[in-house]
Amino acid sequence: MANTSTFKPAWWLSNCHLQTTYPALFRNDPNPPDYYRERLTTPDDDFIDIDFCGIGSQPMVILLHGLTGSSQSGYIKGLQHALHKQGLRSAALNFRGCSGQSNNRARCYHSGETQDIHTLYQTLRQREPNTPMAAAGFSLGGNVLLKWLGEQGQNVNLFAAVAVSVPLLLGICATKLDNGFATRYRSHLLQELKDYLYNKLAHLETIGNTEDAKKIKGLGDLSTINSFWEYDDRVVAKLHGFTDVHDYYNRSSSRQYLKSITVSTVLIQSVDDPFMTSEVLPNLDEISPSVQLEFTQHGGHVGFITGHVPFKPQYWLEQRIPKFLLDKLSEYTHI
Repeated sequence: MANTSTFKPAWWLSNCHLQTTYPALFRNDPNPPDYYRERLTTPDDDFIDIDFCGIGSQPMVILLHGLTGSSQSGYIKGLQHALHKQGLRSAALNFRGCSGQSNNRARCYHSGETQDIHTLYQTLRQREPNTPMAAAGFSLGGNVLLKWLGEQGQNVNLFAAVAVSVPLLLGICATKLDNGFATRYRSHLLQELKDYLYNKLAHLETIGNTEDAKKIKGLGDLSTINSFWEYDDRVVAKLHGFTDVHDYYNRSSSRQYLKSITVSTVLIQSVDDPFMTSEVLPNLDEISPSVQLEFTQHGGHVGFITGHVPFKPQYWLEQRIPKFLLDKLSEYTHI
């Protein structure tokens, strides 16, 4: 099903680059109320850090951040504030090494890595088997979420899911970032990924994990990498058991999983997203009856900023996502 979106961009943030960069430059949200961190041990004896918001027995929403982001990203904290106001708790997953401390393995996170969200989901379900739960993911986190939902099919018990600005076809998105103004985003993200690996190597050596440190060293000189095609071939594929970058992109792109999703899900994408082209957007015959498509003409990448007064932004996703979740929660609790 396709929805008509209510989003109208702020006139003072009229193009996709302003929509994309404004929050990164100017947004600095405080921690939401009832905020606390918990560290979970993973099946491979590593760890993931989860930042919770809210206490009690209210419904829970799992949140997944984007590439080089964390639970501290403005769009995650902003949504946690908005959900809390609506009586919803949230659990923001920090992908491995993204919580402010490097993880204890060479293993990183990537667009197809769904084991850690499954670990978090199973942990929450074991603790609260009857609590209504939902999930929302942004960018890379949205790709992870959609892939996981498709993999799980009817084996996951969520009342709703939201995916925003998702790189549904990874190869097309990697190529888009190699062209024009988008190369500025690419350069920034690649440098952050390289720093992530440098920090990880130092941490592994500090804790005496020489075996995993050797795996990072085996990646070679990362300073020469200047495209996602090369990074994903030399780093992601090599560290995570893919044959090469083509194998990684083919197996990890989430568009192929949309047909298998059984959870009520809305996919929110902007046509002018500078991280991708309209080629990545799925057709109605590629989605299951549980998936809604909501495409906007404007909004950039995880931007979607509205508001009439300059420098007083209104973050539309923090209205749209809670509304969708509350509508689906109402349907769920009346079944």
